[in-house]
Amino acid sequence: MNPESTDHSDLTELGKGATRPTRKLETFPNQHEERDYVVELQTDEFTCLCPATGQPDFAEILIRYVPDQKIVESKSLKLYLWSYRDEGIFHEHFANVLLEDLVAVLSPRWCEVNTKFNSRGGIGITVRAEHGKQPGKS
Repeated sequence: MNPESTDHSDLTELGKGATRPTRKLETFPNQHEERDYVVELQTDEFTCLCPATGQPDFAEILIRYVPDQKIVESKSLKLYLWSYRDEGIFHEHFANVLLEDLVAVLSPRWCEVNTKFNSRGGIGITVRAEHGKQPGKS
């Protein structure tokens, strides 16, 4: 990659010191859009609140997608996820909202969001939401 490249010139959070949570997902150009390849992003540090009780919920999140023209910038994803820390949201709704927001900014060939929420009251919840068909799968 050319060090003079300006593919990151539109990124507003990358390289900043102190940042705040935001729902703005940023992208940069995919320099290999002729190829199908899978990008995986994962965290085990997601937190939100139960909308009924206000108690904290904790989850592991795995995002997998085949990019078309855009790649999600990971710091903007971190700030996006952080923005849910003090918000009440049902697990099933969160997984689908995350998928919809990723699809809106990326227009990926395929995208899958897996959320695995820790057990509370003896029941853990795992939600998988998918957009499109994964290349190479029938």
